Amino acid sequence: MSLIIELTRLNDSKLVINAELIETIESTPDTVITLTTNHRLVVKEDVEEVVAKVVDYKKKIAFRPE
Repeated sequence: MSLIIELTRLNDSKLVINAELIETIESTPDTVITLTTNHRLVVKEDVEEVVAKVVDYKKKIAFRPE
């Protein structure tokens, strides 16, 4: 099971992050994700899109077959 979500940096490079490490997501107006490690990431996706990816991830792990 993948613990990651794929996002896009402002320079169009792709990155994947562990969705479990997300502490906050804010629009400043860029989308800034703060991880539990206090590392900050700025991404192209808007807040709603990041939240949707996290929700999809959470649904996948909640309903995984045993």
